[in-house]
Amino acid sequence: MDRQDVSARIIALIEPFNKKEVAITDATRFTDDLEFDSLTVMDFVAAIEDEFDIIISMNQQAEIENFGQLVDAVMKLQG
Repeated sequence: MDRQDVSARIIALIEPFNKKEVAITDATRFTDDLEFDSLTVMDFVAAIEDEFDIIISMNQQAEIENFGQLVDAVMKLQG
């Protein structure tokens, strides 16, 4: 799976959480731009883990601030 496929699948997962219909780019930040709170982050991470059959550690989650970083992390975890 290439980066574009991963990106498209993650954008689809963001949709239910994207209440303000913010345009998603690599620079889109989850807490600032999408206004995700901690509960939303937990639900969203669970959806990503289920979709890609991966585990995102708490340390990794703490380092991921924007959409591009998330796509890169998922790509790496899929190895």
